Amino acid sequence: MSTLVFFHAHPDDECIGSGGSIALAADAGHRVVLVVATRGEHGSVVPGMLPEGNQLGILRIGEAMKAAEVLGIDRVEFLGYVDSGMMGESTNDDPYAFWRADVDSAGRRLAAILVEEQADVLVTYDPDGNYGHPDHIQVHRVGYRAAEFAQTPVVYEMTMNRDAMLEAMTARRATATPEELEAFPEIDPATFTMGTPEAEITHCIDVTALTERKRAAMRCHRSQISDDDFFLKLSDEDFTMAFGHEWYIDRSRPRAEGAAFLTSLLDD
Repeated sequence: MSTLVFFHAHPDDECIGSGGSIALAADAGHRVVLVVATRGEHGSVVPGMLPEGNQLGILRIGEAMKAAEVLGIDRVEFLGYVDSGMMGESTNDDPYAFWRADVDSAGRRLAAILVEEQADVLVTYDPDGNYGHPDHIQVHRVGYRAAEFAQTPVVYEMTMNRDAMLEAMTARRATATPEELEAFPEIDPATFTMGTPEAEITHCIDVTALTERKRAAMRCHRSQISDDDFFLKLSDEDFTMAFGHEWYIDRSRPRAEGAAFLTSLLDD
């Protein structure tokens, strides 16, 4: 059996991009460790979900623990940095923000966990953090530095398939009702930069059998995702389209043009 460490920026990130892969590994008997850089103190809050006098970061730790139980995660650790907020916000300047952390220092903190766990695999983010959030970008930098310190043999970058997203959104708009069009805006491929071009992606993990478990894990993050949330209200078909495949890059093994995606984070 192997040990996989998933490194994420905020509570709830573990569900959205890698929840299915986590559950697959856990169900197969592998040890899964979740490391979260921040407590997500600057996330927007669902109205009524933060009792007076409570701190959002503390609440979100509890939500992450509940989601971890749903997904089968064996251990959860927080590095203790402060949520940096979205790019360009004043919170980026907080001296304790993860975005401002020294990469070597943060990398050594993560590396200590990798060494303790004798991790076989580290999952971090792509260079742009999927969509440009400063903490996500920093996860990429710190993750690679930690893997170097700990000599972790395999590093994957969690990403999104840019081409698949564009194709899916275009197809969905073609069948959308006038009321639904607002939820599926038209996208200009020339300016759409989320995720990674398909040609650079090496792994596609089919988690369609686990989408309801992903949705259940997302529901654990009640301060961030309400029952009326757009994603939770998607039909089963649309939710599977959006969350039924998870995408990764192994920079050490580029995928040859026309070659099939690898389909497992282990034993490829």
